[in-house]
Amino acid sequence: MALPNFDAILFDAGGIFLLPDPTVMGPLLRYHGGDDDIDTHRRAHYKGMAAKSAAGAQEKFWHDYNEAYVRAVGVPDVNVAAAAIELEHTRNAYTWRWAIPESLRAVQALHAAGMPIGVVSNASGQIAEVLARSGVCQEGDGPHTPMRVIIDSHVVGVAKPDPRIFDFALAHFPGVDRSRIAYVGDSVTMDIGGARAAGLHPILLDPYDDHPGADFDRIVTLEELVP
Repeated sequence: MALPNFDAILFDAGGIFLLPDPTVMGPLLRYHGGDDDIDTHRRAHYKGMAAKSAAGAQEKFWHDYNEAYVRAVGVPDVNVAAAAIELEHTRNAYTWRWAIPESLRAVQALHAAGMPIGVVSNASGQIAEVLARSGVCQEGDGPHTPMRVIIDSHVVGVAKPDPRIFDFALAHFPGVDRSRIAYVGDSVTMDIGGARAAGLHPILLDPYDDHPGADFDRIVTLEELVP
């Protein structure tokens, strides 16, 4: 896919830089007959997000995600209901902490290339700390990739798909037309819908081709964004 050129890029955090920690979810679901392989759990996240999007589920509703996730790691049918409940109670804001290696390489390369970048995430007040602790980025200068801004929905009081959340970030990109700013997420409902409503250019991170024929741009890895 040939992507257009952008003047700036904003990113979601979950599913883009961070995943529910497979070193936690693996043993948790092994008890129910699931596989604890890290790559299997990486795949399961996007299966879950595709199911959540297909159901049109809003931010707070994760039943479809949980059931698809546990099935994707091989939990047998007889244990799916119990495993999904346990996942619901274990997958919380603070377990979204496993950094995606290729995403770290990509965002470092984008910064080195001079691309203005930032984060807009539906979160619980913790996302800036977790991104830094996981070695991904921080707002401004620091030991990791610098972002112009990191927006946490809990902090600003607006959550995707409400397009107003992006206004808090756009203030840090003066002079850049919003149509020239990409927003990269992993949810059709939250991210594609919200970015479109805000006038940004939406891109779905879809590593396993879960959305064939979609009417929006998709990438397999953030490395496709590096000039």
